[in-house]
Amino acid sequence: MKMREPHVFVVDDDRSVRTSLANLLATEDYAVEIFASAAEYLARVPHPGPACLVLDVQLPGLDGLALQRQLTKEGRTEQIVFITGHGNIPMGIGVMKRGAIDFLPKPFSDDDLLSAVAQALIRSAEDWRQRGEVAESRARLAKLTPREFEVFRLVIAGLLNKEIAAELGITLRTTKVHRSRVMQKMDVISVAELVRLAQKAGITPLSHCPKVP
Repeated sequence: MKMREPHVFVVDDDRSVRTSLANLLATEDYAVEIFASAAEYLARVPHPGPACLVLDVQLPGLDGLALQRQLTKEGRTEQIVFITGHGNIPMGIGVMKRGAIDFLPKPFSDDDLLSAVAQALIRSAEDWRQRGEVAESRARLAKLTPREFEVFRLVIAGLLNKEIAAELGITLRTTKVHRSRVMQKMDVISVAELVRLAQKAGITPLSHCPKVP
């Protein structure tokens, strides 16, 4: 999946702060959008790619802390850098525990803000890379027939062809054909690769009953 351009979003009710931060971020060639409230930001369609949210704690209506909780509840993945003129240590610890990248008391240095934004975009890009791998793995799995999917789950469980054949009540030859098609559709050449693909897609091995000799 092609990585979309990173975006930085600034949410602060102070126009001068919004403008100053936008100008600073523009010096690093970031694509920047500014918002005066949490509601304004939530009305925007989520950016389909790496994103950093520079978020003021005190906002009219929904404040920054509530916005963080709302984004988490919705499964949103933008990485947050909090800025505040009225913060405290417990508040900072709380937002960091909930996944924020940084908590910067105003006034903060340009370098501190830019460093936090860069870190946020790196983490966000990694998250999108992993999401892309999951989507690609699941797209490959969708190509399998129901029987091939059964064989796939037994292969990643570590069963040999003869054990799979016995488990499914099919011939060894048929098992080999299914296994070959699984490897081809999954575009892998080893069981280890197949296992990694399954892990990315969140697929567990198929449980089986040991055969009595």
